[in-house]
Amino acid sequence: KQWYQRRVVITAGKEEWPVRLKEEVTSLIKYIHNNKEADNDWLRIQSNKEGTRWFGKCWYIQDYKKYEFELEFDIPVTYPSTAPEIAIPELDGKTAKMYRGGKICLTEHFKPLWSRNAPKFGVAHALALGLGPWMAVEIPDLIKRGVVVHKDDQPSGE
Repeated sequence: KQWYQRRVVITAGKEEWPVRLKEEVTSLIKYIHNNKEADNDWLRIQSNKEGTRWFGKCWYIQDYKKYEFELEFDIPVTYPSTAPEIAIPELDGKTAKMYRGGKICLTEHFKPLWSRNAPKFGVAHALALGLGPWMAVEIPDLIKRGVVVHKDDQPSGE
């Protein structure tokens, strides 16, 4: 099955969480593997031992330059009914499509999709259908406006 066809079947009650976490990791491994095979590698992610806090890096390539960002999110207590709120802290306050703390705005497009598909959606879906499209729209705009500057183009001393 393709990664997006892998539906996570376990809900996330306290007793079921270890089984759900295993399903989440399996979906993520498949998603990242497929991205690498399609030359569409754009993130690295890992979690704490309990699987409640996730962190990693995501990147966007434009004009042969790789713009890399730290990402993080916690699994909400009401997960999987509620989608994780993905944050890119270094972009906090740099775009209107972001909440305090660098949490990306997914209210308009992704949250209704998540609601219709919960509990079948998981972390891989949040990244692929939430973070990915957000970055595809926001990062080029931030680069164009000069809000995000590639590390090689920054004046020395920054």
